[in-house]
Amino acid sequence: MSILPNDLNWNHLRAFLTTAEAGSLSAAACQLGQTQPTLSRQVAALEAELNMLLFERIGKQLELTQAGLDLLEHLRPMGAAAAQVALTASGQSQSIAGLVRITASDVFSVHRMPDVLRLLRDEAPDLKVEIVAANDIRDLMRREADIAIRHVEPDQPDLIARKLSEIRGHFYASRHYLDQRGYPQAPADMSDHDFIGMGDPPRMIELLAPMGINLSEQNFPYGSESGLVAWELAKQGFGILPMVDSLGDCTPDMVRVLPDANPFMIPVWLVTHRELHSSRRIRLVFDTLAEFLTDN
Repeated sequence: MSILPNDLNWNHLRAFLTTAEAGSLSAAACQLGQTQPTLSRQVAALEAELNMLLFERIGKQLELTQAGLDLLEHLRPMGAAAAQVALTASGQSQSIAGLVRITASDVFSVHRMPDVLRLLRDEAPDLKVEIVAANDIRDLMRREADIAIRHVEPDQPDLIARKLSEIRGHFYASRHYLDQRGYPQAPADMSDHDFIGMGDPPRMIELLAPMGINLSEQNFPYGSESGLVAWELAKQGFGILPMVDSLGDCTPDMVRVLPDANPFMIPVWLVTHRELHSSRRIRLVFDTLAEFLTDN
């Protein structure tokens, strides 16, 4: 029977090659992430395609026939070539280098990203990372950044998004401010206080209303698009500001307002474009961020 190259199934050839090199179907199945019966069927199919016996079972062991040994000699270069193609497709080289741009809020960029950079420096010293500290949503599709840390789920279908966790937040104010203006005892008391706007005050008013905190724009005499500036204003005693507990609780002289109230939960989304599947450096940074944000 004449066998043409187009008649051969690479999955069947790979099943044979992996089994021959692993020494058993069970070990080969583990390497390929398949079940042993599936792998056995692929090897049997190859034997049928070639019309030759490739393995002999001796007791519980598989032994290559002479035909199997001859085929293995030809397939090993093919396997090496396939591995090289996969390596090239997944990263172009064995060393992880190049630039990755990460966009995150300015607060996260200052207080959390240094810890991430230390992990990346140890893992891939040739990698370059640019942090785009911005509170607006940068467009990954236009490559303004490679990876984004967001608090809302993106709606672009071509992006890969993974919700990693939810972080806790409360309201905070400086001890000096609360000593001067009083300590709110209930949500309704908050309407007598100054708040620091961060972004869009009307949106903040809308979000706080279901919590029983009824504010107007008069409650926002100061504000900033920058989370860092807003936090500094709160530290300087200009009003109340919502902030994540991990920062608020460790800042000297900052006090939780309504400490017994339920925390508000802030979702954390890690987002990238589909190049994640083909860039080893983006994959490394994405996975490092995912592990860090899940554990911290």
